[in-house]
Amino acid sequence: MDAKEISLEEVKVKPVVDHLNDLLANYHIHYQKLRGCHWNVKGKSFFTLHVKFEELYTVALTTIDELAERILTLGKPPYSTFNDYITESTLKEIQTIGLKDTDMVRALIEDMAALIEMERAILDITADAGDDGTNDMVNRFMQFKEKNTWMLRSFVNED
Repeated sequence: MDAKEISLEEVKVKPVVDHLNDLLANYHIHYQKLRGCHWNVKGKSFFTLHVKFEELYTVALTTIDELAERILTLGKPPYSTFNDYITESTLKEIQTIGLKDTDMVRALIEDMAALIEMERAILDITADAGDDGTNDMVNRFMQFKEKNTWMLRSFVNED
């Protein structure tokens, strides 16, 4: 399958796919960071953050699947190796063992800000390509992170 099968121009879809693959790689790093925070959070905020981190990594996992499936819908292969994720991601891994709970939250806020920035760029690219399906999907991802960024910033009293 290629993009013309869903009434999109192949030449306009290539930048969409490239950016979606970059977003996919970054989401994998973000997902693993969320898992590490979930597993390693300690202290007075344990019960609150343990549940919140699980919610966030569950949504991130669904997002990863949707991104990969959208790339396939556009007729291209998604990144699918850890090497791809680590090499292509601008987000970086962190050691969550022993990390203070508020530092975990701040690291996730930084990730979400970077992901939102990538998603805003994709919205411009999808608009140019006439790819409303991808645009709607990415916009939904972005809205979720915008709300959760506000919540996490409030948690660390940085709202």
